Amino acid sequence: MEKTSQIILSEKSVKELRRLENLYPEKKSIVLMVLHVVYDQFGYLKPAAIDEAAGVVGIPPIDFHQAASFYTFFPREKVGKYHIQVCRTLSCYLRGAEELVDYLIEKLNIKMGEVTEDGIFSLTEVECLGSCGTSPMMQINDTYYENLNRAKVDSILDELRKKAKSG
Repeated sequence: MEKTSQIILSEKSVKELRRLENLYPEKKSIVLMVLHVVYDQFGYLKPAAIDEAAGVVGIPPIDFHQAASFYTFFPREKVGKYHIQVCRTLSCYLRGAEELVDYLIEKLNIKMGEVTEDGIFSLTEVECLGSCGTSPMMQINDTYYENLNRAKVDSILDELRKKAKSG
């Protein structure tokens, strides 16, 4: 792997990585926490930042890239200000997740994995979000929205769009 002299991680992120190193006696136990630090700084897992973080903590970058490819809650590409995630497991699909996805695609005028032109919304499907009894549901950033129908989705998206445009 070629070393880069470009610094990508913020001073705050590097400081947090150093703090975390001292909390985990088994070195590789830090992998998910390091991914959280990168995600918190960029809003997605920027590959060059993962490589730099790996160098800071002294673990091969491949360990981080493998973990990142397994966990769907870490976007690996830039996402919108409000990242909409819809569960794609069978129980949610039986309760209307497929129709929810179709409606979101139509309403936002984007395909799965894309970001709206204004950068406000992005849409992905993820593995189980643990809300089978209240589906169809979606998670936007860290908030669950459950028992959805078109009117609820419209209201949620309108509120978030107003919030994004006001600040």
